[in-house]
Amino acid sequence: MTTTTRATLVTLGVVALAGMLSTSCSPAAGAQQAAAARSVRSDISALTPGKGVKIKFSDKPVKLPNFSIQDINGRTISPADWTGKVVLINFWATWCGPCRSEIPELIEFQKHYPDQLVIVGLSVDEGSPADVKKFVAENGMNYTVAIADAALQKAFGGVTAVPITFVVNPEGGIVQRHVGLLRPDVTEHEVRSLAHLETPAEIEFVPDTGQVLIANAAYATEIPGVDLASVTTKQKEVILKRLNTEKCTCGCDRTLAQCRIEDPACQTSLPAAKKVAAEVIGGK
Repeated sequence: MTTTTRATLVTLGVVALAGMLSTSCSPAAGAQQAAAARSVRSDISALTPGKGVKIKFSDKPVKLPNFSIQDINGRTISPADWTGKVVLINFWATWCGPCRSEIPELIEFQKHYPDQLVIVGLSVDEGSPADVKKFVAENGMNYTVAIADAALQKAFGGVTAVPITFVVNPEGGIVQRHVGLLRPDVTEHEVRSLAHLETPAEIEFVPDTGQVLIANAAYATEIPGVDLASVTTKQKEVILKRLNTEKCTCGCDRTLAQCRIEDPACQTSLPAAKKVAAEVIGGK
């Protein structure tokens, strides 16, 4: 991976998190996050429903991709090993500042919930696996770590920024995706909720048309930047089918619908999507 590519990935992660990343990377913010997480564990009754943490899960869980890979210690891992537990799939890199910032909390989560939680760190590093293994040892990472090649990244919808964390329920369904630095309090309450442990967090299952999990873009009835208000029901059906089939050529490797939802500012998918709508309306 080139220096430019690395910089782009980190920049995208920062943009996705807007102002939060800029403050979360400071030592003071890190200490505050750690303190918040510890308070949740030590005094769960301190927060009250509706006034504390708010959690949103997709109403259409997406099944984990079926894969089998070796971790950095040569052990074979696959989703079949994790049935019955909450899983956090964390895409990260050794060169990513925000990734490094959240590792201590991931270590604490794995330590505190060994019977309910599995954390899997999928590194997108393209250097030597030995370097990743050394980093893991030096930082005391107590959870499974493996290298995610391009095919595995594609199976998760493409990794355009790191860190990205997928939250998986005990049935193996992805129910949330976080782009950028995790909020420890939110992550812990997500784990507790899915593990059926006591939590005062407010939990909501939201209608997911791609804004939570990009794989659900096929359920979208509105596409950013494309006016579908005046089309017939049949035309809208054809337009949405094409947008969820035809690929964007910006390099994201997503469908036009996915790209419009994931990246409304994309100047490649917008004219392409409008062209599809115009062709359907014009009877082409």
